[in-house]
Formats: sequence, structure tokens, C-alpha cells
Amino acid sequence: MLTLVSHHLCPYVQRASIALDEKGVRFELTYIDLKAKPDWFLKISPLGKVPLLQVPQQSGETVLFESSVIAEYVEESQAGPKLHPEDALERARHRGWMEFGSSILSDLWGFETAQDRETYEQKRQAVAGKLATMEAALGEGPYFAGTQFSLVDAVFAPIFRYFDLFDTLADHGIFDGLDRVGAWRKALAERPSVKAAVTPDYGERLMTFLREHDAYLLRAGQA
Repeated sequence: MLTLVSHHLCPYVQRASIALDEKGVRFELTYIDLKAKPDWFLKISPLGKVPLLQVPQQSGETVLFESSVIAEYVEESQAGPKLHPEDALERARHRGWMEFGSSILSDLWGFETAQDRETYEQKRQAVAGKLATMEAALGEGPYFAGTQFSLVDAVFAPIFRYFDLFDTLADHGIFDGLDRVGAWRKALAERPSVKAAVTPDYGERLMTFLREHDAYLLRAGQA
């Protein structure tokens, strides 16, 4: 059986988990503490990051790293519904938007770990601006490619999940005027694979993370 090496809060792990689940692939999860990475993990992870996908073979085991690589492998090697378009040009377009989603995660990291108002506001505007770009790129929905769930959706679902907590902490306004993005967010949140990609205590763990980083977000609602 495939094994996905994970961390409870990692959005990149979530996208791999969602892809596996959408393809109907059975897999095991192994969680590690990224603050105290075990030796066995460091030996098989070239970048020292999650996710990893351990793929058993007759000759031993192959370990894949990087979430986009894992998602592509799952799409190409497993049965189940297609998560990429058949057309080469459209497939390339989807890959571009997946990378765009990764750039939002970089800004989102700055947003959630900002310790002062200025940095918080800079990152808030960066995330809002990129989601406004997505608003213009979306069609009628409910998913990125219409009625067909795709790997682009698997990338954006973990982004939107952050705001299930963030919305309760501050009136950040990131989704203001983004009706299509808001509807997309809602549709993804209802997807079983998205719900299953985190443990029930995800929100508590994320709140602990914010406290450990003295996040301005915790005080933004009082400003």
C-alpha cells in the first residue's frame, strides 16, 4: 500500500491526499514532527520536507517528493476519474494555475506569521490581489474546470481551509467582492476528499501555530 508521509498542517500534503482520495486509492498516513525530524525521514527526504509518497515495489521502495510530482504520478498511474484535462494545451494551463496557487501559499505564510500591522497588511493585499486574479479566471463552477474536479481544485482547497479559522479572528476582507471565488471555496469545502485531508483537530493545531508565532492576525480583530 502507498504511504503518504505527512504533517498535520501542511497544505502541500493536503493536495496530495486529496488527489489520492479523488482517484479512489487506498493509502496510509504517517505523521512526523517537522520540529524534530526523525532520522529515517531525513534519509529518504532529499529536501527534508513533506509530503513524501512511499511506493512499494518488488525490488524495494521508491520515494517520491514534492506535492506536484506526487499528484502527477497519482494522475498518470492510478485508475479513477481524470484530474487533468486530456488536451495538452489545457493541461498545461491547469499546471500554470497550480503554480499560481503555490505562490498564494507563499504569501499566505507571510500573512499568518506576520507579527506587525505593516507586514500583515502587505501580505493581506498580496493574497487578496491574487484571489482577485482567480476571480477573473473562474467560469461558472462549481469547480475550476466547471463540473469536473481537477488538480487545480486540490491545490486551492487547502488555501481556502485556512480561512475557516482566519475568518473568526479578523475582518480581513480578502474575499470581499469575489463571488465566484467564494462559491468555489464553498464547493470545495463540501468535497469529501477535502474534508478527509486533515485531522479533526486541524483548527486547534492551526491556532496553536498562530500563538507560537505571535501572529498579528490574533490581534487584528482588536485593532
